[in-house]
Amino acid sequence: MTTMTRRAAMARLAATAAAATAFGSMASAQSRRIRHFWWGNPERDRRTFEVIDLFQAKHPDVAVSGETIGWNDYWTKMATQTAGGNMADLVQMDYRYLFEYARRGAIRPLDEFIGGGLDLSDFDKGPLEGGMVDGKLYALNIGSNSQVMTYNTRIFDETGVEFDPINWTYDDMIAAITTVNDKTGGAVKGTDDMSLNITMLEAWIQQNGRGFYDPEGNVTATPEDVATYWQFWADLRDAGLVVDAHKTVALGNSKMNEQGLVTGETAMSFNWSNQLVGVQSLMTDPIGAAMIPHKPDGAPGQFIKPSMFMSLSRDAGDTEAAIAYMNDWVNGPEATAILGLERGIPCSPKVRAALAPNLSPVESLSVSYFNAIQDKVGPLPPPAPKGAGEVSDAFMRTSESVVLGNIAPEDAAVQFIEDSQSIVERAL
Repeated sequence: MTTMTRRAAMARLAATAAAATAFGSMASAQSRRIRHFWWGNPERDRRTFEVIDLFQAKHPDVAVSGETIGWNDYWTKMATQTAGGNMADLVQMDYRYLFEYARRGAIRPLDEFIGGGLDLSDFDKGPLEGGMVDGKLYALNIGSNSQVMTYNTRIFDETGVEFDPINWTYDDMIAAITTVNDKTGGAVKGTDDMSLNITMLEAWIQQNGRGFYDPEGNVTATPEDVATYWQFWADLRDAGLVVDAHKTVALGNSKMNEQGLVTGETAMSFNWSNQLVGVQSLMTDPIGAAMIPHKPDGAPGQFIKPSMFMSLSRDAGDTEAAIAYMNDWVNGPEATAILGLERGIPCSPKVRAALAPNLSPVESLSVSYFNAIQDKVGPLPPPAPKGAGEVSDAFMRTSESVVLGNIAPEDAAVQFIEDSQSIVERAL
């Protein structure tokens, strides 16, 4: 990861979106410097660099260095920077890792800056509470979010799929993807295989009436929860309704531009609602948004969460400039207009009202979807405990063995639950 001019960096980003790049105009007149590190995609990066340019135009004495990398590499890089005492001033934070980084002292509370540079007077209360750890605000919500099954509306329409995207069940999903498969002669599979997707697994478990973890960080998921999830996708794979096992393993938690939905190999995939704008930017066909299918009489599997946060790191130097930059992100009319809904639904009613007249079709889809699911979702689960990242890695490894047929779902599930509890106990 290097630092370069924005123009050179954008050229590199266009040539290879997978490369980790660092951006920022470092003119000699700019004596104050802050760094912003986020996980991104081409659309997110484009908008973020525009906001950086806007901030620097308003604050000519401050140079902002933007550093971006993909999700799969972000937390490895973050851990390296944290261990080396070289964290960016402002870091993008996820709810899954918030408590871990806050309790390690890697990010700082924001309470002392509220009302003194950081204006949160117009913020929704719920999104603020999502960024609190032990009674202090460690993370500023920069967009609310929920899970979504993203689908190709052209393919669904042309193959005659009819369904209720908000109230559909797993049986409805099977019927829909069977129709796609039959009408296209298998040229387009109904959906990507979600066997390796731990977020979908967690929704499945919540539909069974429990969370993956309890508030104390213990694993409350059962081997039966996990085995039935893997078996569900195995049955679809055996029926030829999803991509084959080797492609599923090869892609793993693939980048957005590698999803079957985007490449045209499938008609549906899993995303977070804040990714709808990014997915649409990679496609010609219009997309639609559906909830994760429901289980009959089951508990809600989805929830609304902060899509991502911005946090002030332990290593921040110029906190005044960093807080001014953070404040612009959630309150500045020009900045919020550039950011739109790409990172999620803004938490300020004033910002939402200002954006509404100028929303693109896919942004309007995001808002409509968000409004439609309000009474269909469950409560925000407790934050994942320390070691959750290692549990995710273990799930990926075990899932690959299941998908390739090297171990039965039932045996793999027992092993995975035992490994998961051992990991979180060791991480305490």
